[in-house]
Amino acid sequence: MANRQSADQTSPADEGNMSVREAGRKGGKTTRARYGAEFFQVIGAKGGKAVSERYSNEHFREIGRKGGRRVAELIARAKGMDKPSSDQERE
Repeated sequence: MANRQSADQTSPADEGNMSVREAGRKGGKTTRARYGAEFFQVIGAKGGKAVSERYSNEHFREIGRKGGRRVAELIARAKGMDKPSSDQERE
């Protein structure tokens, strides 16, 4: 089976090539320079409108609940990491 490298890893043979991430960043910067930051606001609004027309309000409520639960889980996990273990409390 052939070895695959991630988009961020480059081998000496690929020194002249850019990664997908680098190409995307370069394209975004070029677009911003050519059309301005407002261009992204306009196309973002168009995309948001198209998505809102495609899906119902219930869809957005559901993904909001899923996101809220995930954030709550992450916060609880982080708070659990801040608490010292029972071995550390005895010292």
